Amino acid sequence: MELATESVNNRPNAPWLWRLVATGLSFALFGLGGLCLRLIVFPVIDRLPGDALTRRRRARLTNSRLFWFFVQFMYRSGVLTYEVEGAERLGRPGQLVIANHPSLIDVVVLVSLIRDANCVVKQSLWDNPFTRGPIRAAEYISNNGSAEMLDEAAAALQQGQTLIIFPEGTRTTPGQPPQFHRGAAAIALRGATRVTPVVISVTPTTLTKAEPWYRIPSRRFHFHLRVGDDIDPQVFASQGSAPIASRRLNDHLHQHFIKELALDEPTTA
Repeated sequence: MELATESVNNRPNAPWLWRLVATGLSFALFGLGGLCLRLIVFPVIDRLPGDALTRRRRARLTNSRLFWFFVQFMYRSGVLTYEVEGAERLGRPGQLVIANHPSLIDVVVLVSLIRDANCVVKQSLWDNPFTRGPIRAAEYISNNGSAEMLDEAAAALQQGQTLIIFPEGTRTTPGQPPQFHRGAAAIALRGATRVTPVVISVTPTTLTKAEPWYRIPSRRFHFHLRVGDDIDPQVFASQGSAPIASRRLNDHLHQHFIKELALDEPTTA
């Protein structure tokens, strides 16, 4: 996929007012696109020949391709630039992709890179009229806080699906290190063949938690996604009981992200 192989950060900076308008158009496009998918596209896809698994794959492929076009719209309209490293290592069977969550579009970019990805999403998105169509058609997993969610996520990995999860559960507070919940590590130990950390940085920070869409930075933002080396969850599973193993894996992931994110921090003279 084109997004997986490009490093696009050399476009001239668009004026602030234009970027504000383009950001608003991006949000409108995303919302209207979600409605069109729910009301028109996915009902048609459901009537095409094929079993439930085939319909799910079609839905996920549709989401992936449309998310890629959405990222391209934001790039070509001057809202952002982007850089992706190591995307060829995403999308393998039984792979748990663990990422930090600095901005609103993190999941959009990650899903655009993986044609048949599953994803753990917030329960509120399941009920949102603009997002529930693509989410339910693709059979993403609702993060409703129940034990059944952990079982469903582990089962998806055991079936050979690629699963995306954000261990913070919500977007990172700007200026603060990520705080990982242990659920992602527990899921990894129960079902993943490999854990792949993905470090995301957004400079300047934007589309953060509790920040309105119209509070855009003084210049376009740069989205940098870096895929790290695989981690074998069985190395931690052999170190003790399930609670101990999940705590050690969670601590390892937390330290990895803190170290990697420090590399992306701007240096001062």
